Amino acid sequence: MKEQSIIFFDIDGTLLDTDKNLPESAKRAVARLKEDGHIVAIATGRAPFMYEELRKELGIDTFVSCNGQYVVLEGEVIYRNPLHREDLAALTEEALGNDHPVVYLSEEDMMSNVPEHEYINEGIASLKLGIMPGHDPEYHHGRDLYQTLLFVPEGEEEQYIDKYDNFDFIRWHPVSMDVIPKGASKAEGIAKVIDELGFPAERQYAFGDGPNDLEMLSTVHHSFAMGNAKDEVKSKARHITKHVNDNGVEHGLRMAGLIQ
Repeated sequence: MKEQSIIFFDIDGTLLDTDKNLPESAKRAVARLKEDGHIVAIATGRAPFMYEELRKELGIDTFVSCNGQYVVLEGEVIYRNPLHREDLAALTEEALGNDHPVVYLSEEDMMSNVPEHEYINEGIASLKLGIMPGHDPEYHHGRDLYQTLLFVPEGEEEQYIDKYDNFDFIRWHPVSMDVIPKGASKAEGIAKVIDELGFPAERQYAFGDGPNDLEMLSTVHHSFAMGNAKDEVKSKARHITKHVNDNGVEHGLRMAGLIQ
């Protein structure tokens, strides 16, 4: 067996192609990694319930969810970092007054504070989850939430960024932003896994393509930006592989020497 490494994969635009399908080449490459004894993990902005089927298909039980706020190692939760409840309530109230709906994410569900909204329909539909948020305007009260989606068009977000110091805002869609705890990131979640497993830097790998991958790609020793990533993301990675639609995961793993 080759010396064991750990490899973290983003989902959208990395494992899943631009049509939200898992390429056969990516599935084949992950299987090969596992056969060789490596640990394959996911690091995503999605909440766990949003990619349960993908985890089952790939046989993955270690994952960093909600941009690092909910971390599971071999099926066991090892880290939780919920949003500040009082500030989330204030953000919700302000956003509602601006006709900017929010969707709350727990580890098991998502709920909107409004019954329906065109921004939610547009943003969530782009993920091709096959489900839409339920409606519960009280869902954020007395409950740990690890990420919230603020549906605000590009150019209208500064009012929130300037005001809510306990949050970071990461745009993932023209009408939506992730809201996560200040200073948090996938890199922080990955560090929790590494602390438990003790892998040296030279045996850590990460693949990503989006703005929420910047810290991960800057931190993990062997970092790979997908060919479909924007230049800002590519600049943070040590290596650049092919486009996700052109077998980018498999190609990058070959570049790394992890598969043949």
